[in-house]
Amino acid sequence: MTTIESSPDAVGAAGGESAIGSFPVVAAAWLTSTDHKRIGRLFLGGSFVGLAATAVIGLLLGIERVDGGEVLFDINAIPQLFQLHRFGLISFTLIPLGIGLSIAVVPFQLGARSLAFPRLALAGFYGWVGGLVLVVVALANNGGIGGGDPDMVDLFLAGHGLMALGLIAAAASIATSVLTTRAPGMSMRRVPLFSWSALVSAIGVLLSLPVLVGALVFLFVDHRNARAVFGGNEGIGNWIGWAFTQPVSYVFALPAIGVAAELLPVTFARRQVMRGVVYTGLALVGVGALSAVTQQNVHNLPWSGSGLDTDQLGTKFDDFVPFALFNLLPVLGVLIVMAVGALGAKGARPSITSPFLFGFLGVGMILVGMLGGVLYPIDDLGLQGTVFEEGALVYVVYGAVLGIMGGVVFWAPKLWGRTVPDKPAMGLAGLGLIATVLASLPYYAAGFADQPAASPTYDYDGPAELWNALVLVGHGLMLLTVLAFAGLATKALRTIDDAGGDAGDDDAGDAPGDDPWDAHTIEWTTTSPAPFDNFAEVPVVTSAEPALDRKSLELSS
Repeated sequence: MTTIESSPDAVGAAGGESAIGSFPVVAAAWLTSTDHKRIGRLFLGGSFVGLAATAVIGLLLGIERVDGGEVLFDINAIPQLFQLHRFGLISFTLIPLGIGLSIAVVPFQLGARSLAFPRLALAGFYGWVGGLVLVVVALANNGGIGGGDPDMVDLFLAGHGLMALGLIAAAASIATSVLTTRAPGMSMRRVPLFSWSALVSAIGVLLSLPVLVGALVFLFVDHRNARAVFGGNEGIGNWIGWAFTQPVSYVFALPAIGVAAELLPVTFARRQVMRGVVYTGLALVGVGALSAVTQQNVHNLPWSGSGLDTDQLGTKFDDFVPFALFNLLPVLGVLIVMAVGALGAKGARPSITSPFLFGFLGVGMILVGMLGGVLYPIDDLGLQGTVFEEGALVYVVYGAVLGIMGGVVFWAPKLWGRTVPDKPAMGLAGLGLIATVLASLPYYAAGFADQPAASPTYDYDGPAELWNALVLVGHGLMLLTVLAFAGLATKALRTIDDAGGDAGDDDAGDAPGDDPWDAHTIEWTTTSPAPFDNFAEVPVVTSAEPALDRKSLELSS
């Protein structure tokens, strides 16, 4: 048995999709494809739609919370809106975005002809979409946590289980690809940084989401029967809430950090220094997944009133160890990645591009969210049960969105054979930064002012309406960013015909050549767009930066 499966859909994959006839044929080719480039784009497209819908929910909740007193929407529907927003950030957006970019790009970076088990990855996409639809239907019909319709609560649990199984299947395909399909000569120490981050993230998904599936099975059985063990519909959140907050969210955001790590040496035109240390930094971010496996209570440090004295020192130590492991080590990992990148860039003149700007700003936002995750469990700060946690999560998710957008722009030549216009994309990176800060930072302040989480009403001193109005504007700007990015990409990433020319549209993006970024890794040695099997011949890798080596050899000769 081999992890690489043969496929009949090579025709038209290397050229434009216009080479395939009518729309039904095109749709069938996409929906049954085993081409990793298509499967990855299906995940990316679906998750960007999920992101837009989540931003709309954020807008609606922002409108509801601006006043802080009167309830505008049906009071019975508000809990479902909060749940849609939370699940939308993680299950509809964050996890599938990272998986989608990984599926699309990792085989390129490994010098592989295909993704391992591509049909498994495609089945994972359908499982994710099917589960997403079931969850939305359940929440729309009074299901979910605390839902009043028992059948819809059951559907909610089943839908989440199906979504998780789909994401597990796709992650298994990614991890297997990195471990088994590398080109000859590519040892694990030569794996590109993005592919390494994709491996760590996929392993994190494989460690954490099966725990979620197990909890959902227990909850489903209990809810269908006596409802005596897990708290019935009201107790669901106590058992699955860990999967939709920090620190597990860090491992889902890891591919975005990998994009930034990949772009740092390219931006400064330097070889990656201390590669092993960067691998370690990326791996440290992944330890957040272990909080799901151990089920430790890492969201609360009961030190209230203890100050810095030594009373109950043993208990304090027992509390601090899991806190440090799952909250501090991921922060250290990001700092290591960025510090090594800065060290390698010392004395160089950067060539700032839109992919780098997206990636750099995205990692900065993720780091701010991680720091919020460090503060949130400290009981003396009084942040538990407030909107502070929501602010930290939005920082992580929207920051990861920026990073993934950078990856899409960076690898667009290999996926579509076009480049996204750089200056408009830079403008969108700046707009996304503003959106992320406005949607998150005010809730850091409101959290210290004790605004309750998941509630449309509040009463505290200070500019409460201002904080919530800024968050409303932030979600609106993120929706605008997503729509503008989709429009820019659709306009620029027009397909090209079989001869490689324009598809008859002057607004299509520029044909970029094989290596428009002067990049370092092996995918930039094949054509743009890449052929169906990625490489005309199986490449042999002799270093971690084969594209850079080839250019150096050409210059010397």
